[in-house]
Amino acid sequence: HVQLVESGGGSVQAGGSLTLSCTASGYRYGHHCLGWVRQAPGKEREGVAVLSASGDAIYYADAVKGRFTISQREDDNTVYLQMNDLKVEDTATYYCAADICGSWRVVDFFYRGQGTQVTVS
Repeated sequence: HVQLVESGGGSVQAGGSLTLSCTASGYRYGHHCLGWVRQAPGKEREGVAVLSASGDAIYYADAVKGRFTISQREDDNTVYLQMNDLKVEDTATYYCAADICGSWRVVDFFYRGQGTQVTVS
């Protein structure tokens, strides 16, 4: 059973930056893949970014390419989402997600954290 705890959300002005963190327990490097999804009020959940089993970024949503960077620290089972040049449309609850590696469709990942709110004004 994988447990995920996000942190780092907050409020920021457009053009600013935030870094989200997610600490995973019960997770096995190379067996589980990690990623981020987000959901804005009234909108469907959207995949943001995914890491491969070896920790390489294998997917970014078109809306965040060039602005967001997903990375992982193997030594402490933490995944990060560095978000730069934030836009109002990035406002959403961001969730860390995990599943056994095999698909990059992070919106379908089985495990999700409680989420952290990002508000861009």
